[in-house]
Amino acid sequence: MSMQNKPQMVDAVMFFSDRGICKQMLYPEFEALLDGVVNMPEFADEQMRVVYVVINPRLLVKAAVFFFLDFDEDGRPDRGWNMPLQHLADRAGRGPDMGAGPIRLACRSQCPVSWHQMHLWDPSLAPGHNDLVLLRDAVKRNQLGLLVEEEAAPAVVAERLQVASEDKWYAPDPAKEVADQMAQKMDQEHRAKTAQLIQQQRLRIASLTQQHEEELAKLKLAAEEQTTRFRAQLQGMQQTLRQQEELNASLKAQLVAQADSYQHSREELTQQLQAVQRHGRTESDILRAQFEAELQAKVAAAVAEYKEQVAVRDVELAYCSELEAQQQAEIERLQRERDSFASQGGDQVLERLARLGVVFVVYHPGAGHLTIALQDVARYQDNPMAYAAAKCFVSEDQYRRWLDHYQQPTCNAQLASGERCAIPIDRVDTPSRFVLGESNCCARHKTNSRLRTVG
Repeated sequence: MSMQNKPQMVDAVMFFSDRGICKQMLYPEFEALLDGVVNMPEFADEQMRVVYVVINPRLLVKAAVFFFLDFDEDGRPDRGWNMPLQHLADRAGRGPDMGAGPIRLACRSQCPVSWHQMHLWDPSLAPGHNDLVLLRDAVKRNQLGLLVEEEAAPAVVAERLQVASEDKWYAPDPAKEVADQMAQKMDQEHRAKTAQLIQQQRLRIASLTQQHEEELAKLKLAAEEQTTRFRAQLQGMQQTLRQQEELNASLKAQLVAQADSYQHSREELTQQLQAVQRHGRTESDILRAQFEAELQAKVAAAVAEYKEQVAVRDVELAYCSELEAQQQAEIERLQRERDSFASQGGDQVLERLARLGVVFVVYHPGAGHLTIALQDVARYQDNPMAYAAAKCFVSEDQYRRWLDHYQQPTCNAQLASGERCAIPIDRVDTPSRFVLGESNCCARHKTNSRLRTVG
C-alpha cells in the first residue's frame, strides 16, 4: 500500500432528521457548502441538527460535536455561522466509549466554550432511539468510502513475556488456561460495558437536568408576565371603579342640592299663598298665577342652562376629537419620517456589515456572549437588560436584582440600625436560580426570614 492510500483520521459531517441520519459528507464538502459553492434545497428554511465527527482508520468515532445550522429559503447555510468545530472537538470532555475508548464529546450540556453552548444540542440516549448508536452504525456502514485499516493480530510485547516456573514446564492444564482467559476477557468486557453505561447515563442525566431547568425558567417567566398583566388589569379596574364612585357621589350631591333648593322655594311660595288666601280669593288667584309663572320660569331657566352646558360639552368633545385626529396624523407623519430616516441611516450600514460577515456579539453576565441577529439589533438598543433577561428566561426586574447580587455578593438584609448586613455570601451564577430574600441573604437573615414566615 502506497503512502498516499494509507488510511488516516478523517473529519466528516452528518445531518440528523426525525428519521435519523439523512445526509453524510466529508469535511471539505461541508466547507464548500459554507462557502456557497453548493446549496441544500432539501434543507430550505429549516434548522438542522448536525454532528461533526472524527473517524479513525478502523471506522471508529474518536470525537463528536453536536451543533445547529440554519438554512435560508434557498437552501444556503447561515452566513454568520462561524463555530470552530475542530477546536471544540480538541477541547471537549470525555464521553461514552464507542469502540475506540472514551470519545471527546461537545454538546449543549458539555461545552468547553460557554458562548457556543446555545448553538449546540444534546444527543438522545433513550433506548431504541440512541443518537450515538445511530452515529456509530452509520460510520461502520462506511457510505463515505473511507480507507479502512486491516486489523492485524496483536503482537506480544517482549516485556510481557514471562517464563513459567519449572514445575509447570511439563504438565500444563489447557482447560484451566482457557477458562482463566475466558474469565479474564468476560471480566474486562463487563467492566468496559459498565463504564460505558455509567458514562451514557451521566450524560443523559446532565441533558435532562438542563432541559428541565430551561422549561422551569420559561414557566416561571410566563407566570410572572401573566401575574404582571393581571395586576395591571386589576389596578385599571380599581381606578375606573374609584372614578365612577366619585362621579356618582358628585351627581348625588348635585341632586340633593337641587332638591333642597326646590323644596325651599316651594315652602316660601306656599307660605305666600296661605297669606294671600287669608286676605281674599282674588289675591290668592294672583299669587297662584305668579307662583306658576315663576316656577315655569325657573324650570325653563334650568333646562336652558343644562342645554347650554350640553352644547358646550359637545363643542369641547368635537374640538378634542379634531385635535386627536390632528395629533394622530402628526404621529403617523413623524413615524413615516422616522422610518424613512432609519432606512436611510444606520440600518443600511448594519445590513452592509452583515453582508460582509460581521457578527454582533455582546456579553452579559448570566447570559454569556450573545450573538445578536440583524433584526434584533433595534430591540437590543431599546433595552439591553430586557434582551439579556429574555435570553436567561427571567423577567427584567429579576435579572437586575440578580445582577446587583452578582456584582456584589453580600447580604442585603437591613439591620435594626438601618444599615445593610453586607456579610459576603455565595454568589448565584445563574439568574433563573436566584430567589429574592434567599439568594441575597446570609444564613442568619435567611433563617430569620423563614422563621418569621412560618410564625
